[in-house]
Amino acid sequence: MALGRRSGSTTKAAGKTAVKAFKKAEKDTAKSVKKATKQAKKSAKRSGASEVTVQTERAPFSSAQAKRLIGVGTTVLPLLAPYALAAATQARGRWDSYRAARLGVTTDQLTAFSGPGGSLHARLSHLAEALTELEKTDGAAFAAEARPRLTDLSVAVRAAEQMPATRRRAAFKAIGGELDAIELTLLDHLGVTT
Repeated sequence: MALGRRSGSTTKAAGKTAVKAFKKAEKDTAKSVKKATKQAKKSAKRSGASEVTVQTERAPFSSAQAKRLIGVGTTVLPLLAPYALAAATQARGRWDSYRAARLGVTTDQLTAFSGPGGSLHARLSHLAEALTELEKTDGAAFAAEARPRLTDLSVAVRAAEQMPATRRRAAFKAIGGELDAIELTLLDHLGVTT
């Protein structure tokens, strides 16, 4: 019970300190505006202007306005939180769908292809599926030849994920070039001309 009182008094003390600091800042701002206005009037008189109009900036919030905004915020925030959570969940779902579409996988498979080498892993997976389909046709020899190469490239991607960023990018670029060559040969075996 005493602990609860202490934390409440600590919160009150922090609130009072914040209000005092805000009031002091407000007074300092008012003083500097008043001083700037006086200096502007003096310099205008020296230059011979008959009428002086000085625009002053108003302080952004008074302490009463700040307290009122905090009160409104504490009242409205619990009402808006469920809507904000639903919007965030929907946005995350759309983002996951977008990423999955870019990789050519379903959203359920997205976690398997995450990380820096996720796109290369997805390409390797798609190529392995295509080679399985190719084995059923007359391209079984190419599939048998390419499958160990895909295994080696998969290991290379995993190894490159542990490298520093500059070396990783270079390794990923080289692996991507190897995959491009395999894909072109696969398309030739399937009878697709590029």
